[in-house]
Amino acid sequence: MISTLLIMTGLLGQATAATTTAQGDPAPIVSASPTPSVTTPSPAPSLPPSPTPTPTPSKSSPRVENTAADTKPKGRTGPAGSIMTTGTKGVALTFDDGPDPDYTPQLLKLLAKQQVKATFCLVGTQARRHPDLVEAIAAGGHSLCNHSWNHDLRLGKKSHAAIRADLERTNAAIRAAVPGAEIRYMRAPGGNFTPAMVKVSAQLGMRSIYWKVDPRDWEHRTESRDAHRKRIIRIVQQHTRAGAIVLSHDYAQPDTIDAYRVLLPWLHKRFQLIPLT
Repeated sequence: MISTLLIMTGLLGQATAATTTAQGDPAPIVSASPTPSVTTPSPAPSLPPSPTPTPTPSKSSPRVENTAADTKPKGRTGPAGSIMTTGTKGVALTFDDGPDPDYTPQLLKLLAKQQVKATFCLVGTQARRHPDLVEAIAAGGHSLCNHSWNHDLRLGKKSHAAIRADLERTNAAIRAAVPGAEIRYMRAPGGNFTPAMVKVSAQLGMRSIYWKVDPRDWEHRTESRDAHRKRIIRIVQQHTRAGAIVLSHDYAQPDTIDAYRVLLPWLHKRFQLIPLT
């Protein structure tokens, strides 16, 4: 009797379980395997940019003047008492930074054709490299001017001894090409005259020359070569007056040479063109 009762109870439990499952009781939840975590690699540390090498001065990168020195000086003298005019009615054409083996010979031919004497402000390193051109300048009757050894724009701020050594070295290079050459003038690189530079130059027998007319022929804007040449011509023609010292460059400036093909005849008809003596 008891065995029969137990069997019936078990059958009843199975029926109940089957009915529950049929009614949609959710099946047991099986935990899914966890998604493996993905580690994002840290970005590689950025390297500092490689330093840009300093370009070596060349004809494709002509020497640049100091724009800070281009403001027109007030009064009748330039910075630190340098000279702005010839003191006469004569106009002095001055050419800086040479001699240049490509452009100085062309300029000398133009000057000779017009029978004009000019003043060449020579850089010592260039004079040492091209003594034949220094000799040709002197032989043409042009005046010589010291323009420092290597166009150091900060030369005037150095000690008196350093300035003297630089200028003496430049004079020596010029006189190695032309023994006994008279070098009566000095022009500071970029026009950056200081009282110390003017004083040392005077001690060496050289007067310091600035300028009255500056066509900024060294400055190449976003313009064509023809526009550059025309700008040089326009500025010199508009601003040159009797007694002016005109600044130009023969080093690495082909447009300047082309401009003076027009300017030399024009100036020669209107002014007495003189070398600084």
